Amino acid sequence: MPLAKLTSFAIQGIDAFPVTVEVDVVEVAEPSAATWNIVGLGDMAVREARERVRAALKNSALALQQRRVVVNLAPADVRKEGSHLDLPMALAALMATGRVANTRAGYASAGELGLDGMIQPLSGALPLAIGARMEGLEGILIPAQNAAEAAHVEGIRVIPVSTLREAADFLNGDAEIAPATPTLDLNGTADFEDLRDVKGQEGAKRALEIAAAGGHNIILVGPPGSGKTMLARRLPGILPPMTFEERIEASKIHSIAGLLDGRRGLLGERPFRAPHHTASSASLVGGGSNPRPGEVSLAHHGVLFLDELPEFSRNTLEVLRQPLEDGRVLISRSAMSVEFPARFLMAAAMNPTPSGFDPEMALRGKDTPQAIQRYLSKISGPLLDRIDLHIECPAVNIADLRLREAREGSAEVRARVIAARAIQTERFRGRPGLFCNAHMGARELNELCHLSAPAQHILEMAMARLGLSARAYDRIRKVSRTIADLQGAEEINPEHVSEAVGYRSLDRLGG
Repeated sequence: MPLAKLTSFAIQGIDAFPVTVEVDVVEVAEPSAATWNIVGLGDMAVREARERVRAALKNSALALQQRRVVVNLAPADVRKEGSHLDLPMALAALMATGRVANTRAGYASAGELGLDGMIQPLSGALPLAIGARMEGLEGILIPAQNAAEAAHVEGIRVIPVSTLREAADFLNGDAEIAPATPTLDLNGTADFEDLRDVKGQEGAKRALEIAAAGGHNIILVGPPGSGKTMLARRLPGILPPMTFEERIEASKIHSIAGLLDGRRGLLGERPFRAPHHTASSASLVGGGSNPRPGEVSLAHHGVLFLDELPEFSRNTLEVLRQPLEDGRVLISRSAMSVEFPARFLMAAAMNPTPSGFDPEMALRGKDTPQAIQRYLSKISGPLLDRIDLHIECPAVNIADLRLREAREGSAEVRARVIAARAIQTERFRGRPGLFCNAHMGARELNELCHLSAPAQHILEMAMARLGLSARAYDRIRKVSRTIADLQGAEEINPEHVSEAVGYRSLDRLGG
């Protein structure tokens, strides 16, 4: 059997596409003519696979003596990246020489080989298993360290393998390996920081509750030491738990990035990402010759926290506009276009002036009006338009710091958030892709956000007086709907709109 074929997969974006590994083996008379050639548009890691595979076969007592081997990765016009094609190349070569009969033809395989024949863990096991299921295969051979995440894919047998010999014996029918089983406990185990620890800032806590209940973006503005970062880091603890579908979506991205905990398999809690202000635009939204997910995609279904927002370069901040509006990132290259999901809740924090102090106090020091304006103008008006809640965090007074009585904790706030999200889930039933009020488009706003006549009058007055944009008009309606949901109100009333309008204090600052 000089020619053999085996199915594997490669990653493009967050999805896997099938790759047929074809191996042709020809016996040669001279040892010098025994060569390995790999074709099919592989990257450097794929091209270097011949040395790893040859050494792994030799050290597993499966060496191919005096053979010329040609490996083709089809489709040959699509670029393949990564070392996970090592295992299917080695197994297909063994099939071509008759060492493996492949009595289990419905199995794909993926894994990097060590020189000793051990199978190393890989990135992207979850989308690889999903790809195998979509192709209608019976199962997939996966490195044992990655089996926990792949096992959560229903309808596919995930076979954990640790060595090349073990994988060969399984395909040959000489060994039985029990399929990996999913982790039973998918509940979050993160020890979230509690809102009870934050002293004062009751207005900001109320805004965090609204942001969590409706999925609204929020910015906190205040001097150093006012608790902005403390508040933002407690936001994940009041968000509702992820659904299984959300866990799968978020875990696929983290799997590709190699960030999943191999022991648990899937993400148990919503991700919280906090990139430094020196981060580049490519690290935020993703990029590279073969595009990889950035911070906005790693925060999918979670929180993206941008501390010291004006310290980010303006160009970096501007690339956030598309994911904030569309919930996705489209990266175009000459050979491909890749889309990454990026439906996250953005929390940002900033000082009111370059020195960090209140503008009136700062004017007495080094912060001139021109310096303050330059500082604030780093945040553009269109970006501020996409942030629903603008919250001022004044310095905490001594009386609040001295209080000792128990405050409301994250558990109580989270209970109200979950109740509000349940109302939204019922409201959006039959509308795929909608999970919370912040995701509503123009059609849903017109159909589902009915304002009473007095509430509409207040909103129109605020628009005229503050000079707000049409986008800000829609944002206020969404926030008003969330405030009404927290109160269990059917209709949006004047008090809901008045509170929502009060969260637009920075609209005039954007440059």
